[in-house]
Amino acid sequence: MKATAFLKKNSFALGLLLAIVVSDLLISWWNPMASSRRFYKNDFTKTLYHHSWSQSGPVFFGNSSVTGAYIEEKSDSHLVEMGLSYGKLTDLKGILKDKLYQVQDELVIGIDVHTMLDALETDPTYQWFKPWYQPYVYTYRDYFRDSGEEFARNLGKGSLAYVPRWIDKELYPGRIDDAALKTKWDEYDKRFGAMTLKDFKQNLDALQWVLQYANEHKLALRVIWMPWNKGYADPPYVASLKEAVNGQLKAANVPTLDLMHTYDPRYFHDLVHLNREDGAPIFTKEVDTWLNSLGKPSKSSSTS
Repeated sequence: MKATAFLKKNSFALGLLLAIVVSDLLISWWNPMASSRRFYKNDFTKTLYHHSWSQSGPVFFGNSSVTGAYIEEKSDSHLVEMGLSYGKLTDLKGILKDKLYQVQDELVIGIDVHTMLDALETDPTYQWFKPWYQPYVYTYRDYFRDSGEEFARNLGKGSLAYVPRWIDKELYPGRIDDAALKTKWDEYDKRFGAMTLKDFKQNLDALQWVLQYANEHKLALRVIWMPWNKGYADPPYVASLKEAVNGQLKAANVPTLDLMHTYDPRYFHDLVHLNREDGAPIFTKEVDTWLNSLGKPSKSSSTS
């Protein structure tokens, strides 16, 4: 009786709640952030889009420095370029742990001066950040708002037209002038210059997790220290960070290629991104040569 009375008394609120839940489930099933060009897509979704929605393959993972430097279509290594804006090792762990992508045979990780920074803000719309209980509409609320406002504006003009959202990743043509680069360096130093190893703990732990994952799944794991514009001093934490990371890699017998100080400043767009015209082609060829020298990985490969 009490239950019946409760249901009767709160029928409207309960019905509204049920409608909201069902609507969100239907929208989640539709998944417009992937299926509709009306909505913004993060770099992970863009990777899937440009590979016909395939969720498996050999991978070159990293942040935007990988996106800018590795030209997948000109590479002989046939790695899926999975550079993510502000991507970190904790993101790679999230992808693998949540089984959002199945890396096959070979995993190359590009690490630059920002890839291991715990405090560095990243894209909150990446799929591994969404708790199972969080409503889809709430997770992507900013992009629903953006597309909804456009829809309302055009509907007011009697049109259902929309501007398809940009589906490509950001590349880095040309070269920023020295004054702008000096400003960028000063900004980085102000934000991160005082960082010590404790500020990389989450990502150092994530690296250890990835090492174990690669070993368990028989993946050929390789690591590349991504280029830094040597016209400017390294961030103060780089030496201790490299020592800590290289220690983990050496213990796991992971082949490592250090390209951090290899390239002349003229090959850079800024401090961490090689320019697309000159730097990226050279980097891509060098990576291909190095990976080829290690031998083609097979399904029986391991990190050792």
